[in-house]
Amino acid sequence: MSLRSTLDFLLYEWLQIADLQKRSRFIDHSRETFDAVLDTCERIAREKYAPFNRLVDIQEPHFDGEKVILPQATHDAHKAYAESGMLSAAQDYDIGGMQLPYTVEAAANSFFAMASVSMGSGLLTVGNANLLMAHGSDLQKKVFALNEFSGRWSGTMCLSEPQAGSSLSDVMTRATPDGLAYQQDALGARYRLKGHKMWISAGEHELTENIIHLVLAKIPDSDGKLIAGVKGISLFIVPKKMVNSEGNLTGERNDVALAGLNHKCGWRGTTNTLLNFGEGKFKIQTDNTESDGSGAVGYLVGEAGRGLSYMFHMMNEARIGVGMAATMLGMAGYQASLDYAKNRPQGRPVAGGNQKVVKDAALPQVRIIEHADIKRMLLAQKSYCEGALALELYCAKLVDELHTGSADAADESRLLLEVLTPIAKSWPSEWCLEANSLAIQIHGGYGYTRDFPVEQYWRDNRLNMIHEGTHGIQGMDLLGRKVLMEEGRGVKLLAARMNLSIHTAQAHADLAEDAKALSEALQKVTQATHMAWSSGQAQEALANAVPYLQAFGHLVLAWIWLDVSASCRGATSPAQTGRQAAAKYFFRYELPKIDAWLQVVSSRDMTCANLPEEAF
Repeated sequence: MSLRSTLDFLLYEWLQIADLQKRSRFIDHSRETFDAVLDTCERIAREKYAPFNRLVDIQEPHFDGEKVILPQATHDAHKAYAESGMLSAAQDYDIGGMQLPYTVEAAANSFFAMASVSMGSGLLTVGNANLLMAHGSDLQKKVFALNEFSGRWSGTMCLSEPQAGSSLSDVMTRATPDGLAYQQDALGARYRLKGHKMWISAGEHELTENIIHLVLAKIPDSDGKLIAGVKGISLFIVPKKMVNSEGNLTGERNDVALAGLNHKCGWRGTTNTLLNFGEGKFKIQTDNTESDGSGAVGYLVGEAGRGLSYMFHMMNEARIGVGMAATMLGMAGYQASLDYAKNRPQGRPVAGGNQKVVKDAALPQVRIIEHADIKRMLLAQKSYCEGALALELYCAKLVDELHTGSADAADESRLLLEVLTPIAKSWPSEWCLEANSLAIQIHGGYGYTRDFPVEQYWRDNRLNMIHEGTHGIQGMDLLGRKVLMEEGRGVKLLAARMNLSIHTAQAHADLAEDAKALSEALQKVTQATHMAWSSGQAQEALANAVPYLQAFGHLVLAWIWLDVSASCRGATSPAQTGRQAAAKYFFRYELPKIDAWLQVVSSRDMTCANLPEEAF
């Protein structure tokens, strides 16, 4: 079954996105326009991305002393993507957008993630521009965001530093007012930044005329000291090349210098950089006699001290994007191993009785897809990847509800997204990685050679458990913040939607057992949440935040599969039979795992947390 047919089912039959066409923002659209977008993206991914996935893995970006060199295929793919209009797909007509639902945009982008995730599409550039549209000044929107949406410029997010990866409260990059000039620049309050940023994807390249860095930095107090914690963090626009208020390049290079390229196990087609801000390699002079021209020029976004809250706009968007990338890498591996299993002959049928296994060597070999264990591994992959895809698209529709729904629907969607974002990021990055591991296993010895693509899919996907927040961070975010916020209203809303799906499923005799299993799992997770916090001690509650995250994620995916399965009852096509089997697999083989995870959560087990380092 193709990705396109799966998307068609999830979009039109399960999520009923045709209902969005009734809203004023999407009134010009129809299934025909949605399909045209999907057709275009599928074609570009097939022609410009998929044939070069191995090429960009082998021909990594390299620095020639002046610029970063990427294969021509990457330039061609970026150009085709920009010309498709997908960078501004969800934007207003009056700024060149298509006013597409985000659900359709996310579905269309899935083709690129599956074809070649490391060639990239527009995740960071669009997220960068969306942040500026939400929090930037009118001129910042016009000069920076619109040029990113057009594809003329690209964007990054600069958070981590060599000494502070996920610990953003410890960032040391400084931003000092640029004398009198910072009050006069039309593009915003002007500062000079000095510091280092690490793990910056797409931080240096020649794909676009300019690169717009969004940089977290701290403004020193009157004593020249940095404010401790996240409250001292501000957000700045730092262009690679200087621009004027008309959006034209001035010909000056900003003081942002490439310090080195990081060489990763996967996503090798994407440049990943260490950047130096304000090291003095490039100096931008001003007419202000108080400035010596040192430091990278940056323009303050919004209010000082609110940088991290602004950056979460982009980070949460990126987290769902990473979840989709992980999902589609898993899907690519599944499709490759399914094709291999259908064509690889090996072994004979198992027969016999009376506790005796008989294999007749005189019989012809069978294809490995006829073996029960191969079917188990294929069905596991299917349940992980198609379930994750459904989850990501469900979250995408919540985004559309947030922006175009009624006030009550928008508020509910906001809270549901808060709770589901850690799951949408972490669950596919763990379990679709496991799908890639199973894809290698199905290939046997061929799986870990470069003659077949599945080893690359695994390498590419292994990064996603770390990209945009590790499992530990997502677990603490979920158990330490999201389930508690607004007195638990978000998880109560999610539970209500699960109970509605349970009620619907109970009408089908063959789903009654699964509906009961989901109801019991929901009760177990709810009880474990209360038990984790019953002592009132955060250290005890969060000691097993990752097992809690895993159990919560499995609960969510079981709900997604029950709802999907209920929506295709009565259908007899092979595709629907496969979906129902994947749902059944998840309930039989996966959902029971939550008991072990929740046991340590409920008991607030401190085996790991209390072990002294000398014991390791």
